Amino acid sequence: MEITKAAFVISNTDHKKCPAPTIPEYAFIGRSNVGKSSLINMITNHSKLAKVSGQPGKTQLINHFIINNSWYLVDLPGYGYAKVSKTMRSKWQKFIQDYLLLRTNLYCVFVLIDSRLEPQKIDLEFMQWLGENGIPFVILFTKADKLSKSVLAKNIEGYKSELLKSWETLPIYYITLAETKMGKTEVLEFIAKINIENPMNNNS
Repeated sequence: MEITKAAFVISNTDHKKCPAPTIPEYAFIGRSNVGKSSLINMITNHSKLAKVSGQPGKTQLINHFIINNSWYLVDLPGYGYAKVSKTMRSKWQKFIQDYLLLRTNLYCVFVLIDSRLEPQKIDLEFMQWLGENGIPFVILFTKADKLSKSVLAKNIEGYKSELLKSWETLPIYYITLAETKMGKTEVLEFIAKINIENPMNNNS
């Protein structure tokens, strides 16, 4: 798949106000400061589609972008650390969960994981929650250039070991790097394959 058009559609905090669920949708989420905006910009060939910031917790809304007029890319607020009040974090959690549970055209969630770190409890708990609620997801390991290949492999194996404690089969995962576009082809081919295998009735 080649992305020739990517445009912002709407931001909100209510899944009921999202665009009509008539085309496939893919959401991107991860801990704060995991490199989500940079990855989205790399995948879409658009340097400023998602706002990049060094400040954790920058994304605070459900952001919809339409891709090639055929599917939505959704940028979700990060979970975990952010310099906001507990009340605000709780509010984020509620509308993110509502979106993930109730958005009928959500085909897959891409969960971004910082490859520099050993398995983090918050990431494992979030993926467990997705699994328990039957929400399909793919893991994207980010910032692969920040460590050696041996440490990268060790950290990924660590996540595999933790996941296999409660999962019979491991989710699909890709290693990504925004600067070199590593993983871009794999992610877009995955989306294209899912769209072909699961066509939506756009008249619904």
